[in-house]
Amino acid sequence: MLIHFKSLFGKLLVTTLAAFVPLAAHAWPDRPIKLVVPYGPGGGTDILARILIPQLNEALGQQVVVDNKAGGSSIIGTQYVANAKPDGYTLLMVDSALMVNPSLRTLPYDTQKDFSSIIHLASGPVILVANPSLKANTVQELVALAKKEPGKLFYGSGGNGASTHLAGELFKIEAGVKIDHIPYKGSGGAMAAVIADTVPITFTGISSARSPVEAGRLKALAVTGQARNAAMPNVPTFAESGLPGVEASSQWGVLGPAGLPQAVINKINQAFNKVLRDPSVIEKVIGLGYTTAGGTPADYANLTNSEIAKWKKVVDTAGIKIQ
Repeated sequence: MLIHFKSLFGKLLVTTLAAFVPLAAHAWPDRPIKLVVPYGPGGGTDILARILIPQLNEALGQQVVVDNKAGGSSIIGTQYVANAKPDGYTLLMVDSALMVNPSLRTLPYDTQKDFSSIIHLASGPVILVANPSLKANTVQELVALAKKEPGKLFYGSGGNGASTHLAGELFKIEAGVKIDHIPYKGSGGAMAAVIADTVPITFTGISSARSPVEAGRLKALAVTGQARNAAMPNVPTFAESGLPGVEASSQWGVLGPAGLPQAVINKINQAFNKVLRDPSVIEKVIGLGYTTAGGTPADYANLTNSEIAKWKKVVDTAGIKIQ
């Protein structure tokens, strides 16, 4: 009788524990989730996050709160998440700085080991714009001008190591031209310099370039991406212009700390994929000049690894040094 009781108790204990484990897993999320944006409010990454969050709240059944942790070329906020508890309540929304920084700086984390890949959110092309006075209206004409007068042309960027700087260096490598670099404090400064005709060209995002181009204060020569951008459909791609290797699109995605349970990763991934299919979200993202992405955690991990390798090659070839 005692043996039978112990056997029955053991079966009950096993059954109870087996039922408890999936119940605990399914309980996530049971409190608000922090989405760290490693930039200040108002930038492209912050705007994209706030476009996605209303539908994300609904998809997850919990409130997602943006936490802006700016500084150090996105390193401060990124390190914060690398050190966070891997419970799914602290996530990180990043742009291409995640993929560029490993080649430029000594980092307090390992980009490829200290994070859990969750999802690729969107891509945003880089556009080459010029002052209307520039004696080149196409990429081909710009390349010809640069080869005719090597070292006499300049391009502005948002600073040493910025995505706009690396886009310029990639362009020079692919076109085989010498164009000197002038860094400014932010892409806004570079844009202002081109409008003022202090420097003839710069690389920037469509959301920044669209208005001055439409107003005639700048002219657009080419845009990165596999196809023309819906926000500026009259601007040819670099591939159409004979330089398919100039692919410098910005990439946004979501990460968690390393060790995030796979069940939680899958649930977050599914929620974001649902949001990225929402027609109202797609319309707003297109309005920024971006294209929604989506896919699996592995897709985003593969993209991250390939982009890190690509930008390392550009940095090494161009001999870029960050002090």
